[in-house]
Formats: sequence, C-alpha cells, structure tokens
Amino acid sequence: MAVKQISIFVENKEGRIKKAIDTLAKQNINIRALSIADTTKYGILRLIVSDNEKAIESLENDGFIVKENEVIILAVPDEPNGLNSTLAVFDEKGINLEYLYAFVSSKTDEAIVVMRLENMEKAIDALKESNVKILDENDIKDL
Repeated sequence: MAVKQISIFVENKEGRIKKAIDTLAKQNINIRALSIADTTKYGILRLIVSDNEKAIESLENDGFIVKENEVIILAVPDEPNGLNSTLAVFDEKGINLEYLYAFVSSKTDEAIVVMRLENMEKAIDALKESNVKILDENDIKDL
C-alpha cells in the first residue's frame, strides 16, 4: 500500500519554495504533508498532494524538476515510544530506512509518519505481519 509522493528540486535561494507552493495553489492542489531537506545549493521539497499528475505538470511547466516515488504512510501511536516500536519492525527484518517525516491531524489520535525505505515491498510485508496500520491515498484525503 504505497502512496505516491512528489519531490521537487529547488535552488537554495530566496523565494524558490514559495514559488513552488504558489504554483500548486494556482492549480487548487492541496498539500497534505511536506518536508524539506537542504544542502548548500539545493533542497528537496517532498510533498504528499491531492493531485500528483496535475502537480507534476504544473511544476514542470513552471521550470521545476520533479520526481515521483513511492512512500509508506503509517498511523503510529501518538505517545512516547510510539514511533520507536514501529521502527523496531524494520530493525528486526534488516530493512534500511532512507528518510521519514511526520505530521499530526486533528481527525485522529495517532501520529502520521511518511517513510521511504530501501526495500518497500519487504517493508510493507513486515508492517502487515506486525499489524501496523498502513494508510492509503483515501485515508490521507480524510485527514
């Protein structure tokens, strides 16, 4: 149950993130979650949005480099050690976590965690085996 995420490569200079967000807003695209990682010259803006196809087309037309990839979105207990108990599933199976970011929603008592793992299929199987709640695109729309 992987979800598609878009990654936007942005120059690390004033106004570039705002321009990307403006591009999406003009197309009435809702951002459900975001993360930014930066280096000296560039950053990667990772987004879960309401319409990937429209977002990619709009961003590319506005001069951005955009990539789509799969992530896993989980609902984990919003309590001390809630995330760590989920991460233990990956340690037990030898699955490397590439990155994660999280957000909360007023519509649930759980924390929502977006993860990219080295072996997505193996990770999904391990999570299902451990009864971890994996969210799909419909679940995210309802948050």
